[in-house]
Amino acid sequence: MIRRRTFLTATAGIAATTVGPATAAQATTSRKVASPVPLHLASARDQLAALRHGTITSRQLLEQYLAHHAKANPGINAVVTLDTDGARAAADEADRQHAAGERLGPLHGLPITLKDALETRGLRTTSGNPDLSGHVPSQDADAVARLRAAGAVIMGKTNVPTMCQDIQTSNPLFGRTNNPHATDRTAGGSSGGPAAAVAAGLTALEVGSDLGGSLRLPAAYCGVYALRTSFGTVSARGHIPRLPGWLTTSDMMTLGPVARTADDLELLLDVLAGPAPADAPAWRLDLPAPERHSLGEYRVGLWSDDPYCRVDQGTRDLLEEVAALLRTAGATLDSSTRPVDLADSDKLFQRLMYATSSATAPDDAFKAEARAADGFADDDTSPGAFYLRSRTMRHRDWMRANEERESLRAKWATYFSTHDVLITPATPTAAVPDQTAVPVPQRHITVDGDRRPYFDQTTWANLTSHVRLPSLVVPAGKTADGLPLGIQIIGPYLADRTVIAVARHLAGLLPAPVQPPMLRTAS
Repeated sequence: MIRRRTFLTATAGIAATTVGPATAAQATTSRKVASPVPLHLASARDQLAALRHGTITSRQLLEQYLAHHAKANPGINAVVTLDTDGARAAADEADRQHAAGERLGPLHGLPITLKDALETRGLRTTSGNPDLSGHVPSQDADAVARLRAAGAVIMGKTNVPTMCQDIQTSNPLFGRTNNPHATDRTAGGSSGGPAAAVAAGLTALEVGSDLGGSLRLPAAYCGVYALRTSFGTVSARGHIPRLPGWLTTSDMMTLGPVARTADDLELLLDVLAGPAPADAPAWRLDLPAPERHSLGEYRVGLWSDDPYCRVDQGTRDLLEEVAALLRTAGATLDSSTRPVDLADSDKLFQRLMYATSSATAPDDAFKAEARAADGFADDDTSPGAFYLRSRTMRHRDWMRANEERESLRAKWATYFSTHDVLITPATPTAAVPDQTAVPVPQRHITVDGDRRPYFDQTTWANLTSHVRLPSLVVPAGKTADGLPLGIQIIGPYLADRTVIAVARHLAGLLPAPVQPPMLRTAS
């Protein structure tokens, strides 16, 4: 039998869900899980514990989510495709399996959403591109397959900029995603929908993607945790872009978890990390556990500002507060040593980013760009010449740029021989005003009254995007206006669990993350 699925889009509005009357047994169950906040707003680990102990069913938890979606999502437009029928069927099956003593995995019965760039079997996946408005994949992206195998119940898809190619989130299909803390502010991009959904309690877990800060910028702006995983630890096949059907992905893009706690990041990391299916017969991934047991044992580097990308006063003050907490905890703190030069690193990142982004460009457009690049004088160092030369570089030039990248990775490795982690700003400021209606060349940000380039928002995130290091955004404070402020924790290659551990230690000392208005009302 073919089950009819109901796809409700943001343009049509998300319908309210009526929760049917509970049985006496269910009512008793509901009393058992009474807590200061509704269960769907608790951590993923708490929700899974309730599911595992039978104090709530997957279907009951899903209905809580659907009711919350109807109230909270219209104001922020984070979830753009809601598969009500499919999610209910999956939740019911999870409950049947639980009753029969079967358990699929660590996410059994947990409702979640997924970024609309990850191909999801039987569920429209568009990456915000009108040309893909009817694209319903026949197979899951590798990461989605791992989530299903772990027992997750997929509720729907979250918004992205068109083909994930902006650092704010809007597209012609579904419109704009607003920051849940202030609707005139951007949620960031390209994982703006996922970060906003987690912040607003529309899901406890999400999977974002990150090439140039696309995961960490939204996390910082929305006040949630996000981990850019070490490159190669999570298979990215099935992420758009590349185009549907491509087997390869960018040599800089990674997938990673988004959550409201550091513990939940690790929960989802354990599900996502592992070899691609073709490598699974022989390869295993065993990310090392942290070598330190308390914050006071860590050797921490601190890079709080840089002339190449100045941060605002609020961000500098936040880094000083974090430094004071680290010193009080007994950590060894080094605020003078720099692993690399920020300007040189960023220039290399841009060259490699422009090169990798050209892979799916239409042939005619790429040929025109190549001709234009050849027309620049050899000594032309203008931004236009830099962009086109990078985007159309010959393989020999890419090989030399890649060698420069490996040299940069060696510098980071040397730094981490004497430091366990490095803490930096996540962004120069808190969430900036949304500029969807402004042409890209005219967009800008303001830092302490100074007009700055639009893409300065991701400069600090770009430190690690091309050198394959894990980097994690932690919600660490707030502005006078109540907007979240975040910091970034960077670790050695494959030290993903270490950066999570440091985030967990710091969470015990930092103020609680800022809650958006709809969560303060709900709890």
